[in-house]
Amino acid sequence: MTTAPALAPLIARTVAISDPGPLLELLPPGPGLVWLRRGEGLVGWGEAMRVDGAGASRFTSARRTWADMAQRSVVRDEVRLPGTGPVAFGSFAFSPASPAGGVLIVPEVVVGHRAGTWWLTTITAGGAIPAPVRLTRHEREPVSPEGTEFTPGARDPQDWRAAVAEVIDRIEAGQVEKVVLARDVVARTAQDVDPRDVLARLARDYPNCWTFSVDGLLGATPEMLVKLERGLVTSRVLAGTIRRTQNDEQDLALAASLARSSKDLEEHEYAVRSVAEALAPHCTTTNVPDSPFVLHLPNVMHLATDVTGVLADGATSLDLAAALHPSAAVCGTPTASAADLIEAVEGMDRGRYAGPVGWVDAAGDGEWGIALRSAQFDPEDPRRFRLFAGCGIVAGSDPDAELAESEAKLLPIKGALSR
Repeated sequence: MTTAPALAPLIARTVAISDPGPLLELLPPGPGLVWLRRGEGLVGWGEAMRVDGAGASRFTSARRTWADMAQRSVVRDEVRLPGTGPVAFGSFAFSPASPAGGVLIVPEVVVGHRAGTWWLTTITAGGAIPAPVRLTRHEREPVSPEGTEFTPGARDPQDWRAAVAEVIDRIEAGQVEKVVLARDVVARTAQDVDPRDVLARLARDYPNCWTFSVDGLLGATPEMLVKLERGLVTSRVLAGTIRRTQNDEQDLALAASLARSSKDLEEHEYAVRSVAEALAPHCTTTNVPDSPFVLHLPNVMHLATDVTGVLADGATSLDLAAALHPSAAVCGTPTASAADLIEAVEGMDRGRYAGPVGWVDAAGDGEWGIALRSAQFDPEDPRRFRLFAGCGIVAGSDPDAELAESEAKLLPIKGALSR
């Protein structure tokens, strides 16, 4: 479903601006749209157009509507970089059965920063070319909520551990090769939380991740599902994780053990293979490194591989995100069997956790991450949030180690919601 006034063509104007300061400080109170890494990216607010989708067609309806709107848009773009002109921020449910569905939101105002260039885009649905707006900075020290309580979600930790053991049994019986099992935690704060404070803390503490906010889902993901920029396709695959100790010498030793771990290398190989196979029909060539590198984050380390390709068929970044989802990094191998097992064993609706989140511009370029290390705001209760974490389960997995890994993955969003 596309909500009014989406039938009117989009009218967009992009102009270059001087450095306005940190982009997050430009967000006004209320729901904001964010995609940032190391201070670069996009922030937006207002709603010029919204496209809602559901079920198995949630990607298809969004892609078709956006392609139609992009073709009919009237654009005055003085900057001409990926992310200028009309831009849609999006978020999609992991499962087609989830009532969370999918959404594309075109903001009324977008501010972007890329490699020393800043721009301002104003967008309306119909009417005249919009004039640039006056930007206002909202400088403040992010406030950490006090008295936040964390309680189990759909399963308590030991129940989830038992579910992991069941999955391992199914893998060893030959039903599936790998399954990503997720769990949720409910956070309740003592006072209302300003999403801008949560985003500011995530951006500060996890600068190597992509901080995002779309339609009440926010987080800091380390995993780029797909980036398309002027014909070059990039996907960062993460699978295989170990918790950091905050001791540099010990962490180096742990990184070396992760790089040699047969269990983690097997898990990583499944994920890389699924991405390369999904990209192959859309690319003239794909490049897959022979071995992964270790990505160091403040709380964990991951095995990581950057898969690249050259676009062959004119697909948009949203097309590629739909083709890649769900990868083995968030579902398993084989995909259909792993998804069925998740549905049977996991015991919860993931919503938009582990689904694609990001943006697409009128040319089809864009960046789509996987919504990890995230929280979903409860629209009816501003003090309640669902937090998520998942772990890849293979034949060599250990339930206790997987539970500990899930706790490590929850640390970023738990830390952003508590002192």
